[in-house]
Amino acid sequence: MVPARCPGPCAVLALVLLLGCGVVFSLGQNDTEPIVLEGKCLVVCDSNPSSDGGVTSSLGISVRSAGAKVAFSAVRGTNHEPSEMSNTSMTIYFDQVLVNIGNHFDLKASVFLAPRRGIYSFSFHVVKVYNRQTIQVNLLQNDYPVISAFAGDQDVTREAASNGVLLMVEREDRVSLKLERGTLMGGWKYSTFSGFLVFPL
Repeated sequence: MVPARCPGPCAVLALVLLLGCGVVFSLGQNDTEPIVLEGKCLVVCDSNPSSDGGVTSSLGISVRSAGAKVAFSAVRGTNHEPSEMSNTSMTIYFDQVLVNIGNHFDLKASVFLAPRRGIYSFSFHVVKVYNRQTIQVNLLQNDYPVISAFAGDQDVTREAASNGVLLMVEREDRVSLKLERGTLMGGWKYSTFSGFLVFPL
């Protein structure tokens, strides 16, 4: 069920748009109460409409898609080092998906492919095990490093390189993790990589 609000002057045009979308709705007791919709369209009347990926008319009526949720979270569940981990790509691979709303995270490639333009939040936590070297992990957007994190304490057996960022991402941009420095010999069990769409543009 998706709510919409349409104050007086917008009501007639909103009704036309709703019928065009093939939605079923019910009116509240007065024109200030929400209209409850069933379907794939959301009509919002706003004197100052914002750009959120919907189609907005000059009257401030915005028709939005209801399927705009995007989120993923992947984890490394084993210490087995995959054969794809090489000095050529140095991609950090994951083997379990905890959340993949929209199915935009490719587990095999361990790459997120953005379905739409917007502001996204990304975070990672890469664990090095029994490794006395310093590691550097980069978050890549279209193979370009955006942020880095380091872990290099020589006196602990487990340490994590962690960071997070908000990014403006274009449709079909690719986001992944790369080991820029050091090794992950012994595996990187319990490492995570997560992201979600904050809002579309």
